[in-house]
Amino acid sequence: MNNARVLIVEDESIVALDVKMRLSSIGFSVVGIASTGADAIHLANQTNPDLILMDIKIKGPLDGIETAKQIRSRQDIPVIYLTAFDDEQTIQRARITGPSGYILKPFEDRELSIAIDMALYKHQMEKALRESEERYTLAIQGANDGIWDWDLRQNRVYFSPRWKEMFGYQDDEVGSSLEDWLRIVHPDDREYLQQTIAHHLDGLTDHLECEHRMLHKDGSIRWVRTRGKAIKNGGLRPHRIAGSLSDITSLKQAQEQLIFDAYHDALTGLPNRALLLDRLEHAMEHRKRYNEDTLSILFLDLDQFKVVNDSLGHLAGDRLLTIIAQRLQKLVRSSDTVARLGGDEFVVLLESVKSEAYARNVAERIMEVVKAPVHLEGHEISISASIGIVMVTDDHTQASDVLRDADIAMYRAKSLGKSRFEVFHIDYRHLATERLYIENCLVEALERKEFQIHYQPIYSLSTHQTVGVEALLRLYQDDGEPIPPAVFIPIAEEIGLIKQIGDWVLLESCQKMSDWHRAFTNETPLDLHVNVSVKQFSPQFITRVQEILNITQLEPSRLKLEITESIFMANIDQVAFIMEQLSAIGIQLQIDDFGTGYSSLGYIRRFPIDTIKLDSLFTQSLEGDDKNSEIVNAIIVLANQLGLEIIAEGIETEVQEDRLVKMKCNFGQGFLFSKPLDTQKLEGLLESRALKGKG
Repeated sequence: MNNARVLIVEDESIVALDVKMRLSSIGFSVVGIASTGADAIHLANQTNPDLILMDIKIKGPLDGIETAKQIRSRQDIPVIYLTAFDDEQTIQRARITGPSGYILKPFEDRELSIAIDMALYKHQMEKALRESEERYTLAIQGANDGIWDWDLRQNRVYFSPRWKEMFGYQDDEVGSSLEDWLRIVHPDDREYLQQTIAHHLDGLTDHLECEHRMLHKDGSIRWVRTRGKAIKNGGLRPHRIAGSLSDITSLKQAQEQLIFDAYHDALTGLPNRALLLDRLEHAMEHRKRYNEDTLSILFLDLDQFKVVNDSLGHLAGDRLLTIIAQRLQKLVRSSDTVARLGGDEFVVLLESVKSEAYARNVAERIMEVVKAPVHLEGHEISISASIGIVMVTDDHTQASDVLRDADIAMYRAKSLGKSRFEVFHIDYRHLATERLYIENCLVEALERKEFQIHYQPIYSLSTHQTVGVEALLRLYQDDGEPIPPAVFIPIAEEIGLIKQIGDWVLLESCQKMSDWHRAFTNETPLDLHVNVSVKQFSPQFITRVQEILNITQLEPSRLKLEITESIFMANIDQVAFIMEQLSAIGIQLQIDDFGTGYSSLGYIRRFPIDTIKLDSLFTQSLEGDDKNSEIVNAIIVLANQLGLEIIAEGIETEVQEDRLVKMKCNFGQGFLFSKPLDTQKLEGLLESRALKGKG
C-alpha cells in the first residue's frame, strides 16, 4: 500500500524528520508534520491523510491519546502510536481510541513499513465489513433469508423452504415444532437461543436478535443471525412470534480473521506481542492463584540476520524467519508459546518450569536448531542466536516487566559476544538504565548541537611535520565527564542516530578544515580524516558528501574517509559502487583498524583504497616478541608493494616510532606526538607551525 499519505505527529523535530525520511525512502508520502495536538487536528482536517503516526507523549494540553480521540470523533483515519512507553496504564488509555497499532521506539524501517501496511489493510477490511453489514441489513428484507413463524397457542412453527434449504434439508425433512428447530442448533448455543427467545416473550427486550451456530446436514457449522418480533392481541402474553434467519458465516469468518490478524504475526503466523503478553499475564495469574511451578521467558535475537537481509534480500530474510519459526515450534511443548515480536526477535514462553536448569536446557537446544544450516537462494546460511532468560518470580507483577527483563538479559548476551544465553540478574537493570541514559544523551546532544569534535594530528614519520588531523567525536555528560566513543557510537548505530550524527561531524569538520586552509594560506594544506560508520554507507551518502564539499568549499582531495573492515560484510556490490563514486569525486578512502576485522588481500585489490591504518594493538606490540614485529613488517611491506600509504595508530614510545621508521611506515599518530586537541588548541598548534615555517 505504498504511496499512502501519512501525517506525522511528533514534537521532537529530529525524530519527526527522521521518520519523514524513513517514510519517503520506503515509498510513503508525508502530508505534514504536527508538533502539538491542536496542529494535528487542524492538519488532519485540512489534508485528510490515509494514516496518522502519533507520538503518545507530545507537548501541550493535548497528549497523543487525547488528540487521536478528537480526530477519530471527526474523521475515519487509522492511527498508529509511536511510543517509547509500553506501561499498562498508557496502553489502556490508548486502547479506548481504537488504534491500528503500536510501534515501540526505536524501530527499523521494515518494522515501520509492515505496521503501516497492516494498519491500512485492517482499516480497509473494517470499512468493507461495515459496508457489508449495511448491505446485509437491506438484503435480509429479501426472500433470500429463511422465514419462521411460531404460533404460540398451537405450539407449531412454520419454517420456509429457504429456511430449511439453508441447512441442506428438503421441505419434508424438518417438522413444525420448536424441538425440530433446536435439534439443528449447535448444542453449545441451544440454551442461549432459548433464553434470548424467553426474554423477548417476557417483554424484557423490544425485539429478538441472536447470533448463534446451526448444524448443516453435511456436518458443517453455519453462523446465523435470528431476528423476530412477538405479537400481542391485547393480552398479557404474546400469541405469535415471527422473524427471519440470515446466514452470517462469511461475516463471522472475516471477523475471526481480523481478530487473528490482530494477534498474530503476518509473516510466520506466530502469536505477536499483544497475544504473548495476554498469555503470559494469564499464566502468571494462574501460577500465583494455584501456587504452581514457575514460568520462564526466553527472548531470542538472531545475530547475523541483517547480513542475510542486506546480502540476499528481504525475501530471503523472510524465508529464513519462517524456517526459524517452524523449528522453534517443533522444539517446545504444546503448552508453551512461541511468539515473534517483529524483525528477528522471537520469544518462547515456557509454562510449568520446575527449575532454571530446564530453561537453560531449552535455550541450548534452541541455539542448536537455529545454527543448523539453511539453504537460501543457492547459499548455505548458518546463523546464531543470543538469548535472554527470565525465571518469573513473585517480584514480577506485570507481563511487560518480565518481557523487559528478558530483553535486558538478551542484550547482555549480545554484549558478551553473541551466540550465547544469559539468565537475567537484577544488576542487569542498572546496565540497561545506563544504556537508556546514554541514548537520551545522544538524542539531546544531537538536538541541542552539544557534541564536540577533537582533532588528533597525524605526522610524517620521516619529517615530523603535521600532515593531517583525524576528527574524533566527543560526548560529555551534564557533569562534564566524557562518555567513551566505544560506548556511545555502537548505541548510536543501534538506535538509528548515527547517520544524522555522522552528517553533523562531516559538515562541521569539513567547514573547520576549509577555514584553516584559508587562514594558513602559506602552509601545505592539511588532510582531514573522518570516520564513517557502516550504517552511513548507502548510495544517499554519495550525494550528502558532495553537498557538504560544495557548502564548505573543501577540496575533495583533502578529505579522507576512514571505514572499518566490517564494511565488507555488507552488500559487496553496493559497497564497490559507493567507493568508486567517492573515489571519482577525488576523495581518498582508507581502512581503519586494519588487521582486526575481515581484511583480505582480495578486498584491498578490488576496492579503490588509498591508505590503511595499522591498529594500535599492532603498534604497541612492537616492544614485545619478534613475531609481532614480523606481522607488522609484513603488513607495511604489503602496503608499500600495493602503492598504499600506511598510518600507524597509537604510537606512544620512541621505540615504537624507531621500529616503524625502519620498517618504512609513512605516517603515525599517537600520544607520543599529540593527544586529541579541541579546536582552540589545534588552532594554536597550526599558528605555531606557521610561525616556524616563516622562521
